[in-house]
Amino acid sequence: MKLVFEKSIEGRSMDYIPRLDVPPFDFDPSLLRKTPAQLPEISENDLSRHYTQLEKRAYGVNDGFYPLGSCTMKYNPKINEKTASLEGFTDIHPLQSHVDGCREVLEKAKEMLCEITGMDAMTLQPAAGAHGEFTGMMLIKKYHEMRGDTKRTKVIVPDSSHGTNPATGTMNHMKVVSIPSTPEGYVDLNALRAAVDDETAGFMLTNPNTLGLFDKNICEITKIIHDAGGICYYDGANMNPIMGIVRPGDMGFDCIHLNLHKTFSTPHGGGGPGAGAVGCKLFLRDYLPCDETVSFSHSIGRTKSFSGNFLVVVKALTYLLMLGKEGIPAAAKTAVLNANYLKKLLSEKYTMANEGICMHEFVMTLENEHKQHGFNALDIAKGLLDRGIHPPTMYFPLIVHEALMAEPTETESKETLETAAKIFLDVYDEAMANPAGMHNKPEKTVIGRPDEVTAARKPVLKYGD
Repeated sequence: MKLVFEKSIEGRSMDYIPRLDVPPFDFDPSLLRKTPAQLPEISENDLSRHYTQLEKRAYGVNDGFYPLGSCTMKYNPKINEKTASLEGFTDIHPLQSHVDGCREVLEKAKEMLCEITGMDAMTLQPAAGAHGEFTGMMLIKKYHEMRGDTKRTKVIVPDSSHGTNPATGTMNHMKVVSIPSTPEGYVDLNALRAAVDDETAGFMLTNPNTLGLFDKNICEITKIIHDAGGICYYDGANMNPIMGIVRPGDMGFDCIHLNLHKTFSTPHGGGGPGAGAVGCKLFLRDYLPCDETVSFSHSIGRTKSFSGNFLVVVKALTYLLMLGKEGIPAAAKTAVLNANYLKKLLSEKYTMANEGICMHEFVMTLENEHKQHGFNALDIAKGLLDRGIHPPTMYFPLIVHEALMAEPTETESKETLETAAKIFLDVYDEAMANPAGMHNKPEKTVIGRPDEVTAARKPVLKYGD
């Protein structure tokens, strides 16, 4: 391959234009286009304007209040990006031998995450939270198989769980057993005791749960599972309000995944790749994924190439080092304070699914409003869009009818929370005054009220006709 210059393209006279002299590839004719690609010819200026306009249609944490419950949409500090852009981290290849600094980053991140979670070992390979869950459940499955206890094929999940929990169990070819919550929102201990037996492989739990409640019986829950011979798995999606204060390992959990793109302030969703670090107690360590520098005797194998999404780990470690042992619990406490402050403000008009103190998030129910006045949680969410803020999570958890789940995180100011609360209350008043009008919301956004069922079942995946 070499750089050459050509005088014209398709017969048109042009200045000398550099191009790469790439040898032709021997493609199967069936893979080649029959007609030229319909690509527009536009100036760089027009192209820049096009993507700038598209950017303005997107809404992120950098645009305004983003209280998406159970997702921890916190601010991503700019210093994280600065650190991850350093040449020593970006201008390397995973197979290079002189990457001691990068290895130190990985080991330091593992050390700090183990300390925060109370685990003995950690892998940073998984690329996302759900990927981490899958990895953690593979560890549990491998543990039982190595002991010859192959009848343990049941995984128990509460009905308040994240949807990834039952999906993870199913994808690991396990039978998923759902148990109900108590009216107060906690794990039903009697139902749990009735569900465990000698086929129980493990129990998956988020604590605090999706109602924003820290289960007061957590030590009894993990003891019930251990007494039955099962393994306790901690869904770390809700670590934000307890990091540095209480450790899942001390609650009795044996395995955990962490969403570095949630709790530890790296970009979330469309902002970049994620990272679902998995930690475990010593007795599960030998089943962890291996890479070029780490090998375990009974490893489940690789879950991703090399050491995972390395630059995401760099960002998370930057966050951890900046906060330190004092800042991490302070952030968690502020997250709890913000959630309770917003909950108190909204309680003026909104009905809460659970009364009293919450942790990082809380759930409102519009069930009565739907029955008595004709507007629902979706209408409120669409109305919030017209007021310029992102709505909270809708219709989750499933055990709360007409649910809206809000999580303000610790990175929002008191002034922002009060402004957001006023918008929530104003939208509620608007809905009470004109319920039918809410069905047309939003009216001020680029896209109006879509037929969401049809859009989900018959998505239009191409531009144009």
